[in-house]
Amino acid sequence: MAGVDDEQRERGGRQCGHGESGCSICRNGRGGELDFSFAYQPIVDLQSRRVYAHEALVRGLGGESAASVLERVDDGNRYAFDQACRVHAIDLACDLGLVERQEKLSINFLPHAVYRPELCIQTTLQIARQRDLAIGNVIFEVTEGERIEDGPWFASILQEYRRQGFLTAIDDFGAGYAGLRLLADFQPDLIKLDMDLVRNVDRLAARQAIARAAIRLAEELRIDLVVEGVESAGERDFFVHEGVRLFQGYLFCEPQFRGLADTARCLGA
Repeated sequence: MAGVDDEQRERGGRQCGHGESGCSICRNGRGGELDFSFAYQPIVDLQSRRVYAHEALVRGLGGESAASVLERVDDGNRYAFDQACRVHAIDLACDLGLVERQEKLSINFLPHAVYRPELCIQTTLQIARQRDLAIGNVIFEVTEGERIEDGPWFASILQEYRRQGFLTAIDDFGAGYAGLRLLADFQPDLIKLDMDLVRNVDRLAARQAIARAAIRLAEELRIDLVVEGVESAGERDFFVHEGVRLFQGYLFCEPQFRGLADTARCLGA
């Protein structure tokens, strides 16, 4: 799907009824006809030996795969679904004790569902304040696999989210379309190295070279690097040796359906 052009943004604003105070969908966070829940997968900080954040992953009401929900998202319900995801991800995480644990929450968003960033973000701001969740503890994460042809427009979304106090992240870095071009326009708070570059990195010299380059790039741009999809001690140890501290993957903990994993579960602490 191409980026959102000016005509699409205007049409989308009319469809959702935006006014200066936001639209009705923004205010109530309804997701149309889609029913869904969340699993949360922790991101761990191996230097501080704690859970850094939890990524909210869409699931069916009975724990069914994300695909079973996302395959029903189309142009008619994309905006409502994106808004509802933000509300429900925060509500459920707070019900599970996120605020008391003082850990972060990472929410995946659909850039093609954002027409006016300064208005589309109002739902998230409202629910975070209602639940006493610090804005700086919310990460907006988007996969590099999203085909964003209007790079400056995409960067403007992330810039607005940062201006509001949220953290930003690019998922699957090295796998998709945005990549280095996006980093030239905007430097997020975090990039998550794609798991295909992580797999067997301790045994494959080419992946080691690419991983080291990504680590140095993140350091130079002052971006935190998260290594995702870690499944073996060898993969973990390679990145620990290279100075990385943030990790996510089945080696530490699988996604918890309607639950937040604690440090003991993830790190055996």
